[in-house]
Amino acid sequence: MGLGRPQAWLLGLPTAVVYGSLALFISVLHNVFLLYYVDTFVSVYKINKAAFWVGETVFLLWNSLNDPLFGWLSDRQFLSSQPRLGTGLSSRAVVLARVRALGWHGPLLALSFLAFWVPWAPAGLQFLLCLCLYDGFLTLVDLHHHALLADLALSAHDRTHLNFYCSLFSAAGSLSVFASYAFWDKEDFSSFRVFCVALAAGSGLGFVGATRLLKRRVEAAGRDPGYPALAVDGSLCGEEPLAGGEEAGSITLGQYLRQLAHHRNFLWFVGMDLVQVFHCHFNSNFFPLFLEHLLSDHISLSMGSFLLGISYVAPHLNNLYFLPLCRRWGVYTVVRGLFLLKLGLSLLMLLAGPDRPGLLCLFIASNRVFTEGTCKLLTLVVTDLVDEDLVLNHRKQAASALLFGMVALVTKPGQTFAPLLGTWLLCFYTGHDLFHQPPLTPVGSAQPWPEPPAPPPAQAPTLRQGCFYLLVLVPITCALLQLFTWSQFTLHGRRLHMVKAQRQNLSRAQTLDVKTV
Repeated sequence: MGLGRPQAWLLGLPTAVVYGSLALFISVLHNVFLLYYVDTFVSVYKINKAAFWVGETVFLLWNSLNDPLFGWLSDRQFLSSQPRLGTGLSSRAVVLARVRALGWHGPLLALSFLAFWVPWAPAGLQFLLCLCLYDGFLTLVDLHHHALLADLALSAHDRTHLNFYCSLFSAAGSLSVFASYAFWDKEDFSSFRVFCVALAAGSGLGFVGATRLLKRRVEAAGRDPGYPALAVDGSLCGEEPLAGGEEAGSITLGQYLRQLAHHRNFLWFVGMDLVQVFHCHFNSNFFPLFLEHLLSDHISLSMGSFLLGISYVAPHLNNLYFLPLCRRWGVYTVVRGLFLLKLGLSLLMLLAGPDRPGLLCLFIASNRVFTEGTCKLLTLVVTDLVDEDLVLNHRKQAASALLFGMVALVTKPGQTFAPLLGTWLLCFYTGHDLFHQPPLTPVGSAQPWPEPPAPPPAQAPTLRQGCFYLLVLVPITCALLQLFTWSQFTLHGRRLHMVKAQRQNLSRAQTLDVKTV
């Protein structure tokens, strides 16, 4: 019996669209989580301060360690040198394993998301368990989703094609932030719970549908090489394992870490990315503060809310423009251009001073959008590092998830450094301590940022000036550090082509002759 029309239409979707749709099912949940989980426990469940900080501390440790832990558990079997011909896993088996993992972990992520919005335990205990469960499943989903980017395509052109659809669907998923404002009410939480149930149901079902579709396409391509559009560039390999070294050798975690310590481009990249993660979270943490102290006299409350909301969507839309540039000029050149743009705009703002509200508004918004957009482009660089790691260490398969996990391990401390260093610098320069002031307007209330205490007239210019210098000097410093570290990164141009050619040669014997529509 032939396929029904809906099934046939779904099976005809390009792989890039199906892969990108997974980003939608992550984004619809995660943006709502980031915006409301703290306010829910503080204002609705009334968690006490000690329990809140214990939960956040445990979460900080778990959040830093689970990326390499899950990456190691997922990919440790790929770390040995290449096995004898006729043994080991095929690339198709690796992709199927990642797709099956997404099919299980995606719905579990949706269930763990639901656990935040219904009280089922003492607030402190629920806060700790919900954070760890949600972040654990989010890490598993992110690792396998990012690893598929490296496993489904080899060429930079095709990886940017996949990433283009990720940005498109992530932008669509970010619209859940705007929809959530219609349901958020701390006094009557029932409508917001129904909204979250709808989001979780849509996300969970979406994961099941998309992963089943990907699985069928992988299996069908194995049976019929003429099956349409499985891999982006034909890089998804067949049933035969990679041919290579004579012996299969196991590798310990210590040996793997020593290999990474000698991977020069990996070290320069994580140094640059640590600064990038710091800058991204610095912008997120201090975005409301900059609006309040630099622009509150010039923009309305609704305009502030709009800027806060659009900052979630704009980076994804921005990447729809930058990804075609990456195809043409290469990711390295585009990222370097964004660093130069960040430096140039910051110097221009420093020279213009804090009394140009229009320019300030544009700079605050563009600084956040371009910085977040750069973070999303760097995923493509990690996939290139996966290729280089495979070639340098003669692995039998690319350890994609593990390398993404190791990058996260080194760079996630930037999330913690951002608020700590930012508040210290502000206090050092102005004497204004953000942790010692009268009660603030609750998060998630009608005001999108806290209402600061009214300082004495003589102190007001100092605080405003401190915010301005923090706003412009942090991106200048970050840009200079990143331009230096990025100049030491050599995985581009001729070397990148050489690495990709070597990986393509390793997998040529098992390559399927398929193309993306």
